[in-house]
Amino acid sequence: MVIDLFTPKLLNLNKNCDFCSEARVAVVTIVTKEATATMNHSKIAILLLGITFCACRNTNPETPRPVLLEKQPNEGVVAANGMVVTAHPLATKIGLEVLKNGGNAFDAAVAVKYALAVVLPKAGNLGGGGYMVYRTADGKKGALDFRETAPAAASRDMFIDTRTDTVMKKEALLGHLAACTPGTVDGMDQVHKKFCQLPFAQLIQPAIDLAQEGFVISEYDAWTFNRPQKQFREVNDASMLFIKKEPWKEGDSLVQKDLAKTLERIRDNGRDGFYRGETAQYIIDEMKSGGGIITKEDLENYASVWRDPIEGTYRDSFNIISMPPSSSGGIIIVQLLKGSNAYDLGKMGHNTAQTVHVMTELQRRSFADRAEHMGDLDFYDVPVDMLLDDQYIATRNASIQLDRATPSEDIKAGTVDKIESLETTHFSIVDQEGNAVSITTTLVAYFGCKVLVDKAGFFLNNEMNNFSLKPGVPNIFGLIGGEANSIAPGKRMLSSMSPTIVEKNGKLHMVLGTPGGSTIINVNYQNIINVIDHGMTMQEAVDAKKHHSQWLPDQIVVEEGALDSLTMENLRSMGHAFRSVEQLGRTEAILVRPDGSYEGAADRTRTGDAIAAGY
Repeated sequence: MVIDLFTPKLLNLNKNCDFCSEARVAVVTIVTKEATATMNHSKIAILLLGITFCACRNTNPETPRPVLLEKQPNEGVVAANGMVVTAHPLATKIGLEVLKNGGNAFDAAVAVKYALAVVLPKAGNLGGGGYMVYRTADGKKGALDFRETAPAAASRDMFIDTRTDTVMKKEALLGHLAACTPGTVDGMDQVHKKFCQLPFAQLIQPAIDLAQEGFVISEYDAWTFNRPQKQFREVNDASMLFIKKEPWKEGDSLVQKDLAKTLERIRDNGRDGFYRGETAQYIIDEMKSGGGIITKEDLENYASVWRDPIEGTYRDSFNIISMPPSSSGGIIIVQLLKGSNAYDLGKMGHNTAQTVHVMTELQRRSFADRAEHMGDLDFYDVPVDMLLDDQYIATRNASIQLDRATPSEDIKAGTVDKIESLETTHFSIVDQEGNAVSITTTLVAYFGCKVLVDKAGFFLNNEMNNFSLKPGVPNIFGLIGGEANSIAPGKRMLSSMSPTIVEKNGKLHMVLGTPGGSTIINVNYQNIINVIDHGMTMQEAVDAKKHHSQWLPDQIVVEEGALDSLTMENLRSMGHAFRSVEQLGRTEAILVRPDGSYEGAADRTRTGDAIAAGY
């Protein structure tokens, strides 16, 4: 059998290490499927490499480990001392090694973030931004907004064709003009200064090594590299690293020498290694070559913002901690859960007609508030207290009828005809002390504006499209905005990214997040409900099929297999319509089990190479 080829590696593992055990299960699963599908050699190679160099090799096998509750078949990875869940095996391995070598969750987060910039170039990024929500072991909570900002030369109507009064959609998506000032490097610098225990050079070095020495790409990686080849050629020189005459394929190696040098400059000079000096000049040169507007001053003046998180109570015992504006996610998730307090969703059942109907009605009302009231807190007075007020929410939801759908025109005018795919990435980390980190980061579209900064080796974002380019006109993800999210110099664009942490009776309970644009909010909402109301394990909640609704057209976007024919017929009789999509979300989450250990749930039922590992 083919499995015999890998027997030496599979036997040479630490059975007490969840990364090794999870990797072994993945290898066996891939190999045993060979009879019906082409074997994924590259994925096996990555996993076996992880087993070979796993940090558990350097630990004392005689060290006593806590006795855990027996792992159930429907649970994800279970571990006592720490858990890392990311979208890539090599990033997960690096984060786990940091925890085992004395780092805390914040140390691991910085190391993972830079590793993802290397192994997940479509979303992992130096040229983008994101959000972090955290909870320290002693219960302190906070949020970091390292979202990109509009350059000083940006203006409200810069993407409106004055001749036709229409939006220039392509310019806001593809090429240099779509890029905003990146926030990732400053954000990680802020995290390291405030929370980390290990030297920064130690945390970024694994990413440098991966970029310098290269790694074997998976089938999924190859697909993501091949998908935008035409766009790559439109805005880059033909010699650009990711442009190939022959398609990328699994098993190819990706070596990123320029990116390694950029990371070395950041290692040696901190944030100045990116926002000043050689790397900054490469960005400016790239802007000049393609008509972009990011300047030296934009880079030097960028600053992440520490914010108070959004919080709200669900079912009395649970406290939701999520991202405030410039994210819309935290407010809407808390609105949805507060609205759900009025219904016994557990008794209604998972993905039944009644449950889906109620959730859809709640979602439509909350997304109406998104367009009307939400934007960058530093530029717009978002009425947070009003939007989270129990009476306001109850009044908004008073028109919900249990036997019929509310026409979206009666809630808010607008048209939604697109759903963002999975360009974003999320990771969740908890350490032995109980520090918890939830980070979601993005370039917006796959590989952002598709421009790879020459001599620097990283892609720039296309965040301009997340502003309201013209109030009332939907962006590529179907989201409508108003003046609150219009373009202004230095302003952060509104986002749906929703890194979230849940407490139960004042203690850490859940850490979660997902990619998926506007669907992020509803996927997180459903994951929380799946655990709390439907009694699922974290892995079951992540794997469960999802559904999503915003506004017009009056339809529920349903993940294939989420609803049976009878449920859909019952919902149709209430006035609902449907559109089917292949997948919604790709959650990476952690749940604290009753004995205090951790269940890590990586979404391995949908596309991607996600993996959870603990020790």
